[in-house]
Amino acid sequence: MLADSDTRWKWGALTARRITPEGRDIELSGFLLRGRATPTARQLEEVGAEADALREMTGTEFLELLRAESYDVVVLALVGGAVQAMLHGISALGLPDRPALVTGYVGVVYEKLSDGLLLRHGADIVLANSRHDAGRFRAVYEGVGAGSDSVTEAALPFLGGARYTPEEGRDTVVFAAQPSVPLTRADRMYLLRRLVEHARLHPRREVLLKLRSRVGEQTTHVEEYPYQRLAEKLPGGLPPNFRLVYGNMGEVLDGTDLLVTVSSTAALESLHRRIPTAILTDLGIREPLGNHHFIGSGCLASWDQLDGGQRPKADPVWADRQGVAADGSYASAFDLARARVAKLLADRDLPPITPYYTATTAPGYLPGLLARYHLAPDGHPLTASNRTAAAGATGVRRVVRDTVRAAARGAYRHGVQRVAPVIRRMGEL
Repeated sequence: MLADSDTRWKWGALTARRITPEGRDIELSGFLLRGRATPTARQLEEVGAEADALREMTGTEFLELLRAESYDVVVLALVGGAVQAMLHGISALGLPDRPALVTGYVGVVYEKLSDGLLLRHGADIVLANSRHDAGRFRAVYEGVGAGSDSVTEAALPFLGGARYTPEEGRDTVVFAAQPSVPLTRADRMYLLRRLVEHARLHPRREVLLKLRSRVGEQTTHVEEYPYQRLAEKLPGGLPPNFRLVYGNMGEVLDGTDLLVTVSSTAALESLHRRIPTAILTDLGIREPLGNHHFIGSGCLASWDQLDGGQRPKADPVWADRQGVAADGSYASAFDLARARVAKLLADRDLPPITPYYTATTAPGYLPGLLARYHLAPDGHPLTASNRTAAAGATGVRRVVRDTVRAAARGAYRHGVQRVAPVIRRMGEL
């Protein structure tokens, strides 16, 4: 399993175990793709998904590993561009006995649907987390004339936990924060202020702000304005019944009586357990926020309504289409995926990898995308010799430009991971 962030590590590791055919033992080798969002040891421990081995490497190093070592199945738990690069890179290896390739999405797919899907096309299995998603995925592939047989309906692999039962004397509200939703400082401060005001309005209620990462750590998305720092600036400080918490989301949900979020995948975990769940409308119901995905869910509510005691009730038909399996059918959600994997392993003579994006269908897009992962347009790793050949073909100006861009990307990653957190600590938000 190759992953590039903490959330994708969690999805990939748990998916690998869920899709293993019955009766087969699994030895899960985990690899972290080195980059901006490479998780820390603490983040990996927090997500609660383990592998039998763990190594960090670049994409080209991973391809060399596949040339040297044999694997039955490779789960690509990566951003779309990285999936596409690995598909072309693995294809270029020309392995006589290649592994089956599986990919999918970490959570709610509310933006860049066609872009993300077409970048994943070419894998043997593209997992959909619900019946709703499976239909959308097939429509995109068929709409561009690409095969849709790879789309396989499953579910999020981390749903689970005990069904919600109110506990005498317990009244806990949890706000599930997201790194980049909402994006602006003003919107994030607004949500934090309303959460704190909710705690003050209900002094006997425990109000928790569930955070994904600590200041300085990176996740799938860059968090420009951490709630931890914003909380330090709130006038009057924080009430005694308000706390910032970290840890595994499932463990937090064990003691939750109301889950509040803008559009976090935690909402699906909560709904799966039948915990009252609120999707905030305070900032509008808008595509950039992702809360439009929950139209029809029965969960949309504002802070004013929650302050007044409203508890949303999820629509069961909507929940079923979204794969939260609140009716208890979750145990069979991966049956189809396991059967598909078993068939691929039994066939062994797997067909060539045929992504939709090729030098013919996307000549102005694919080469640049592959170059970001140090691959040539034909999928082979870029080497000193073919860099020199490219220089002769395209001129010195392009070589200089590409070198500067590579240096800039490195500087950006360093700034995001190292410099920005220091500036935040020193400056005033």
